[in-house]
Amino acid sequence: MRDVEVNLTLRFRMPENGLNVNGVIMGLRHAIAKIAFALLEALFSAIEEQTIEQMQAEYPGRYVRNGYQTGQRELRTSLGLFRYRLAQLYDKLEQKTVVPLRATGFLPRHRQYTEEATEAGIGSVVHLSYRWSSKETARIREQAPSASASTLHRRLREFAQEKCSWPDLKKVPYRFLMVDGTGVRLQGYRGAKLGKGEMRWALACLGENERFEPVGFWVDKSWKDIKKDLVDRLDYKRLEVLFSDGGSGIEEALLEEGMLHQRCVLHGKRDFSYILYADGFKKAEQAPLREKLETIPVFGFNQAKLEQLGPEDLTKVKYLAEKTQQGFQEMVDLLDPEKYPRARVYVENLSHNVATFFSWWLEKKTWIPLNTNAVESAFSQVKNRIWSVGKRWSDKGLLDWLQVTMNKIFHPEMWKELWSQYMSLNPEFQLTDVRVSWRWC
Repeated sequence: MRDVEVNLTLRFRMPENGLNVNGVIMGLRHAIAKIAFALLEALFSAIEEQTIEQMQAEYPGRYVRNGYQTGQRELRTSLGLFRYRLAQLYDKLEQKTVVPLRATGFLPRHRQYTEEATEAGIGSVVHLSYRWSSKETARIREQAPSASASTLHRRLREFAQEKCSWPDLKKVPYRFLMVDGTGVRLQGYRGAKLGKGEMRWALACLGENERFEPVGFWVDKSWKDIKKDLVDRLDYKRLEVLFSDGGSGIEEALLEEGMLHQRCVLHGKRDFSYILYADGFKKAEQAPLREKLETIPVFGFNQAKLEQLGPEDLTKVKYLAEKTQQGFQEMVDLLDPEKYPRARVYVENLSHNVATFFSWWLEKKTWIPLNTNAVESAFSQVKNRIWSVGKRWSDKGLLDWLQVTMNKIFHPEMWKELWSQYMSLNPEFQLTDVRVSWRWC
């Protein structure tokens, strides 16, 4: 290992008045690429000089300096296009010109292309190219074409199957299961429109204060079929609590005898408006009923408030649990079954399982999650990517995509390791010291 020191001097022009923190951050953001490329050029030069010294020391008299290539090498990076002229050596023994950084494997050899990085995470960090004449460019593309859509699709599929497959989960003592889903547009053979389907997923964790992690996802599968799959891959009998937004069919399909159901508190409150609308009541007419629902103690809680309650608060928790049940009963009595048929049934069902965390605490003196929003925030990234990358998906393509993105979000350390292996990254290259000084010019 050798350390290399790069001295960097930056000069910024700053307005005399009106500058705020956003202006500084935005200005720095615009300058990042120039700074990074300056550092990259310095590192290339340092590595090049070291490589030349090593080659000349290993073979005395064989290699002599021969200037630089006339054309610039171009690297398409996430920061933009980086250009660099490579140094050359003349090999007296072979009587030819060699490029040190290619000869030692630092860069691919002449006319060898690597594929562009994609947001799916497949390919290389950079795309290497040259400035050639039109004839030369055409000839090279024939010999080594850049990645096609089918190539990227194949690489995504291989990466998902080889690097992101499910491990054996039967021996993992999961206690909690969380499920959710979202709509997605599907396509069949040659892009044929198949209409809307449902993308669903499940996460599990070992217990209180543990992190949920993905254990399965499915496209256009019923909750009943999902249950069968989970039973095959998990120790399902060990699960104690099911967390969900109360979607249709979830409770009937996934609950086992003795298993509790915790409905998401935020969904319970928010979805009440949709149910009232289905009963024929618009927003202004809903206001009194929504305000009444929000007075029920269970809807005034969040995870932070729960964690402030300890064993000494037993009487307070019992009171809140009783007031919650009382509040639900008052709501049911208020909703005339003739006038509010859907809303009445909704509140009755909600009262049975939205306050499970109270009974759990009264028995075990520990808190379980009362909302699914923490996990949903991560899944919102997945949803956004699905809609921006493709408006319609095949079942298999969507599952491959999910396999990759889920691991990236929920297992960042594992993802980092896999990505490093896939790209042959060298973890020993790292920044060891940063020093910054300033003076007014």
